[in-house]
Parts: sequence; C-alpha cells; structure tokens
Amino acid sequence: MNSALPFEWILAIRFMRQARMQTLLIMSGVALGVSVIVFISALISGLQTNLFKRTLDFQAQIIILPPKEISRPLHQAGDGAMLATLVQPRAQRLQSVDQWQTVLAQVAKMDGVSVAAPVVAGAGFIVRGEANKAVGLTGIEPETYLQLIALNSKIIAGTANITGTDMLVGLDLAKDLGVWTGDKLNLQTASGSTATLSIRGIFDYGNSGMNSRSVYIALRTAQSLLDLAGGVTSVEANLDAPFTAETVAQTIQAQTGLKVDSWIATNAQFFSALEAQSMSNTVIRFFVGLTAALGIASVLVVSVVQKSKAIGILRATGTSRRQILRLFLLQGALTGLIGSLLGAFVGWLFLSAWRNIAINADGTQLFPITFDPMLFVYAAVGATLVGILAALFPALQAARLDPAVAIRG
Repeated sequence: MNSALPFEWILAIRFMRQARMQTLLIMSGVALGVSVIVFISALISGLQTNLFKRTLDFQAQIIILPPKEISRPLHQAGDGAMLATLVQPRAQRLQSVDQWQTVLAQVAKMDGVSVAAPVVAGAGFIVRGEANKAVGLTGIEPETYLQLIALNSKIIAGTANITGTDMLVGLDLAKDLGVWTGDKLNLQTASGSTATLSIRGIFDYGNSGMNSRSVYIALRTAQSLLDLAGGVTSVEANLDAPFTAETVAQTIQAQTGLKVDSWIATNAQFFSALEAQSMSNTVIRFFVGLTAALGIASVLVVSVVQKSKAIGILRATGTSRRQILRLFLLQGALTGLIGSLLGAFVGWLFLSAWRNIAINADGTQLFPITFDPMLFVYAAVGATLVGILAALFPALQAARLDPAVAIRG
C-alpha cells in the first residue's frame, strides 16, 4: 500500500510510527485542544442564539416614535433681549406619529424590511371586583403585529387573533385576577375611558414582569381608550437582517425626521456583554491553538535531532531539501489533522453529554445547542494549518542540515 504513496508520505508515516509514543501524546494534546474549542464555541454560539431569540421575541427591531416635546429655555424680553430661564423637563403626553400611514407605507417598501405595523401603547387599569391592576396596554393589528414578535408561539390558551371586543393577558395577570379565556374584564384609562373586553387568549413569555403587566387589545380599541383617535404612538418594523437595524434606523430617521430606535441601540449593554463573551472565546481558542502548535513544534524539533543521521543519509543519497521540508511539514499536517478529527469526535461527545445534563426542571433543554457541521470542518482545517505552521521551523532546520556534518554527528 505504501508503494503507491509519494516518497515524503512514506517517510512521514514511518517517522511517526517509530516515535509512536510521542506521536500519540501530541495527537492527544491536539485532540483535547480541538474538543475544548468545539465544545466552547458551540456552547457560546447556542447561548448567544438563545439570548438573541429571547430578546427579539419581545420587541420589534425598529421602532419609529414621534419627537419628544421640549420646553424652550429662552424667551424674549420687552427690549428685544433674549433671557435664559430655568425650566423643568416637560412631562411627555401621549402623542401620535405624524402622518403615520405615509410613514408605515414608506418603511414597508424599504429594502430589507420584512414587516411593518402600527402600534398604540399606553397605560391603563384592569378592574375586577375590588382588584385593581396597573397594566401596559398595547393596541395591535394581529395580521401584522404577530409577525413582529413571537406572541403566537407564546399563547398557552385561546388564540392571539383578537377583534375589537377581545384582549390578550399574561399568565401571571390571569392567575392574580382568577380569570381564564372567555372571562370579561373592565379596562380603564387615566382619561376616564372604559371598555369591557373578553379574554381571547393567555400568553406566557416566561417573564413574570411581562406576564403580569402586558395586555394586548385591538388597535382601534386602544385608540378609543387612550383618546388617540386615528393615531398611533409608534410604527414598528422587523428586518431580514436584524444586525443591520442601526443602519436602517439612521436611514429612516434621516428620511422622516422622526425619532427612530433600533433594538441594537436599545440593548447596548446586552451587546457589550456579548462582545466581551465572544472576545473571551477568541482568547481561549488562541491560547489552546498556541499550546497545540508549541507541542507539535517541540516534538518535531526533537525528531529532527534524533533523526539527524537519517536525514544526512537521505540528503547524501539524493533527497532534495524540498523533499525534507515537505517530509516534516507533512508530519505536522497529519498530526494536526488526525488530532483534530479525534478532538471533533470528543467535542461532539461533550456536547451530547451537556444536552442531557443542562436541563430545566420540566425536562426541557436549558438552551438549545445545534451541531453545526461547519464548526467541525473549521476545527479540522484550523488544526491542520496550525500543525503545518508549527512544523515550519523544524522542517527548515532539517532541510538546512549539512549531510556530512549530520552523518558524522
């Protein structure tokens, strides 16, 4: 079988077999390093994907708001002079996005925007007997809003398709008030408007705060309750590429003159934490790779010293410097490749074990981890390149050996 292999391959395999213990040890080191890289990378990727999903489940990626009302700090005196005055920040009243239908149509037609929806949001109270709960009201059009956030998938009873006489309440709020689907609740607002609505559905976001304070009603019902006839407090949109949200927000703001928030800007601290997490993962991978490279290099340096006479004889019998160079580069590449394949398999075993260990009380996974085949490919390619680079110095050292000196030594 070896006769079919190139000369360098035959010698590389023979050298590795002769130093079997050294080869096994360094391959084990590479395998352990690759398994750590695969496990940590998959773990952090799964965690970040889960965090992103949870964040985007609750909020739109782009939110267009009316500009804030501000108090003017200057007024003109009788003689024409401008006098500065100290003013308190003005209390913000509920106001509509100017010409929101035009803004909605404009945003919906933009490249990269997958869906846009009008929203009315304000404060209200739910009254049931002697119970009085302060809640946040969100008026929606189900056909578009249900594409913005994952409300449909959070419904545990009833349906999210509400009409003008329906409402959706959170699980915690339903438990506090002792109600369920089909029951009626009285909604009130600070302006004195009231409405009696039926509970069409109950949702569970897995977040006690949102489950106890969020109430969804039809857009027109919210407009009537909050004295915002024909208006909306925001236009919200989702994108095909969520990470372009800040750029798109700046474009919309420049075109409309309205206040535009992106989910990236709103969750700036969250992104800082994720960046720190990604940086720590990169540092870990770097040092693991460096350790593997030093291990391969040290073994091959020792191999060059041990086999200097053999290398001298090979050179004296016509073997070129390039062939000697390729011989040791092949050893490094094979060590990295075989070690990475073993490491990828061990990493897969670690991830499978983690799936069975990291579970919630109800038996579901703490967060989903997917086996991305490309992660294993990248690990194998990376380890092979590290093996080649680590072998470069020993290979050059071997290629430069003088045959006469090597044979005498």
